[in-house]
Amino acid sequence: MSQPTALTIAGSDSGGGAGIQGDLKTFEAFGIYGTCVITAVTAQNTTEITSIEELSAPLVRAQLLAVLADFPPSAVKIGMLPAVPGIRAVASLLAGVSAPIVIDPVLVSKTGMKLMRATSLSVMVRELFPLATLVTPNLPEASALAGFPIRSEADAKLAARKIQALGPKAVLIKGGHGEGPELVDGLLDGRTWHRFSNPRIDSTSTHGTGCALASAIAALLALGENLPDAVPRAIQFVRRAIEHAPGLGAGAGPLGHHWASSSKDL
Repeated sequence: MSQPTALTIAGSDSGGGAGIQGDLKTFEAFGIYGTCVITAVTAQNTTEITSIEELSAPLVRAQLLAVLADFPPSAVKIGMLPAVPGIRAVASLLAGVSAPIVIDPVLVSKTGMKLMRATSLSVMVRELFPLATLVTPNLPEASALAGFPIRSEADAKLAARKIQALGPKAVLIKGGHGEGPELVDGLLDGRTWHRFSNPRIDSTSTHGTGCALASAIAALLALGENLPDAVPRAIQFVRRAIEHAPGLGAGAGPLGHHWASSSKDL
């Protein structure tokens, strides 16, 4: 039996904690063979992003064509897609892919730099969200997509319904940007709201948590799990990765993606 594969479409993180690098580490932790399409190259570390260069839409399209022709994915994860031409190139090719698609709508980096052009979000929503099995916005991203601030779990449920109406089959509202000792993530899967509550971890090693969560969910979907089971397992993977972080960098440090040798340990 061949090894399952998963494809990440995202930007490159020179610090290795998020983006393409973080996604591939996550896939490997679950025993998934990872392939990639790079949409942008960033110069960054744990404290700042100093430069971003977008790759051309023809190059993004060429990468995706090459991968799809030889490595049919069992799941796809989409992260940083900064420009409209690249979004349209990806959408046109993924329309014919039957694998589950997880979209992490990356708008702003942890250090505060914008990672998507203002005109790009509406195009992503219109052309990519209807292809998505799951969209995983954090609280600021969900607020931007829903059009109102999220201040409570009731707000998060309403935001999830509004985002689901934009096309994705399911929506995961991530609670990491909330306050208080309890971190609540909420999954709207069809009409069912699944609530996942965990104690907040006091750590500065949180760079790439959103990438890792979306990639872990994609990996578990590639292994055949259903969404309500995959999400809490992915959450626990990220929590353990924070707890086993290597303690690198002067800012928001990277995760310990390889705390488990395989998905059987998760």
